[in-house]
Amino acid sequence: MKGSKKRIRIVIADDHPLLREAMRNAFEQHDDMEVLGEAGDGEEAVKLSAELKPDIVIMDIVMPKLSGIEATKEVRKVSPSTAVLILTAYDDDRYIIGLLEAGAAGYLLKSARGQDLVGAVRTVYAGESVLHPTIIAKILKYSAQTQGRSDHQRTGEQ
Repeated sequence: MKGSKKRIRIVIADDHPLLREAMRNAFEQHDDMEVLGEAGDGEEAVKLSAELKPDIVIMDIVMPKLSGIEATKEVRKVSPSTAVLILTAYDDDRYIIGLLEAGAAGYLLKSARGQDLVGAVRTVYAGESVLHPTIIAKILKYSAQTQGRSDHQRTGEQ
């Protein structure tokens, strides 16, 4: 019965071949995961997503041809059932907000361990969101600032 279990179908999109290879190796150690393909740039990530309809795309932010933000938007259009999990070295506020607005299901930093990435894939596959603690702190700060501006605008209008 073990072989009949549905596997999580993954596409890896990162412009660093060594990192793609390391991720593939991490995922292939688990019977419930299958890497369908790898993309070295954003356009290729969108193309593979349209063709293969993976469950999850692991997406870097800074890539040639199409940024991770733009590629995430396009993946969500060409394969709406595909979840995008961001794995990046960048925790800049503009990336975080842009990617979440683009429809990313999660945001992990490349400082995460392999087991954390595997766990994040399973969590996103289950329909939940995954955010690195640093990212949560930045979102809360952004939200508080936005709320403060909104409160100020309301009191200024009265």
